[in-house]
Amino acid sequence: MKRLLILLALFTTITLQFCFESRNLQKGNIEMADSSKGLKDYFKKYFIMGVAVSPRALKSEESAMILSQFNSLTAENAMKMGPIHPKENEYFWRDADSIAAFAKLNHLKLRGHNLCWHNQTPNWLFKDAEGKQVTKEVLLQRLKEHITTVVKRYKGSIYAWDVVNEAISDKKEEYLRNSLWYQICGEEYIAKAFQFAHEADPEALLFYNDYNEIDPIKREKIFRLFKSLQAAGIPIHGIGLQAHWAINEPTRGQLDSTIQRFTELGLNIQFTELDISVYPKEHNSREKKSKDNNTIFTAEKEQKQQEEYKMCFELFRKYRKNISAITFWNISDRTSWLDNFPVRGRKDYPLLFDESLQPKKAFWEIVKF
Repeated sequence: MKRLLILLALFTTITLQFCFESRNLQKGNIEMADSSKGLKDYFKKYFIMGVAVSPRALKSEESAMILSQFNSLTAENAMKMGPIHPKENEYFWRDADSIAAFAKLNHLKLRGHNLCWHNQTPNWLFKDAEGKQVTKEVLLQRLKEHITTVVKRYKGSIYAWDVVNEAISDKKEEYLRNSLWYQICGEEYIAKAFQFAHEADPEALLFYNDYNEIDPIKREKIFRLFKSLQAAGIPIHGIGLQAHWAINEPTRGQLDSTIQRFTELGLNIQFTELDISVYPKEHNSREKKSKDNNTIFTAEKEQKQQEEYKMCFELFRKYRKNISAITFWNISDRTSWLDNFPVRGRKDYPLLFDESLQPKKAFWEIVKF
């Protein structure tokens, strides 16, 4: 009898252990299934999830991760005016075409970035044959020819364009940036750019795109620009908020009030260039100092970044009816433009994937909802 009880107890123990391990295995399978989902799957009912890419990335091991995580692409540099139209009668299509072809092959949406900007703009646009500054009429005609040519080439492939980029001044007392576009054409070049883009592709969504949108003064200047364009009947469909942020900004209040303000325009809102630096925000480029040598991705930096991403996506979901897309600026911490800005040569870790292309804690934090 005693021997029977011992055998029974042993059988019960083995059975319970099997059940426990079976439950753990099932739980592990669930977690494995969840980890196989990408951002595009987690946010399928909320936003288009995009990423800025280079042609090189699409030929590397990063391409598989892009396809697993995202359903939209933006050309980081290949469609900007300088790279794509370096000389008056010369276009360089190869890089932009390769991104467009990759998007089409893999059924990804494609955003065009950008048609008119004060940076990465070739000097020939502003000069005549003798090197003198061109007239307003000449510059607007050149702008029209550029926009028409580029937009028509990708008509049907690009669903949305950043038409004008960063036209608002960062100076508190100044409304529009004192660029050559503004010096030669005045404010009119902005409206004309949207008109030219709409004529070239009436189906494309047209965005104005800018950064530091969480600053109340700049925010109101962006708002003012939109209201003036709307009042003039200019074809503008959305606001692109770049979202180059950091572990110390925006605060929940800053971001909430920013999104709320722009919902008043009744336009499509997209966060177009999202990254969150692990260093406190600085707005001006500077040389590296001794204090900047501590570039290790510490647990403290990771925690702060994780909290900031979580807060941002909570508010994105809150305004899901107004926000149509979120685009990350670069793929992983392996390469980021923030490795050189604002501190030249300093390594940053601003994205959801580490240098080995693995999801960081911030990734798991934003998909838990």
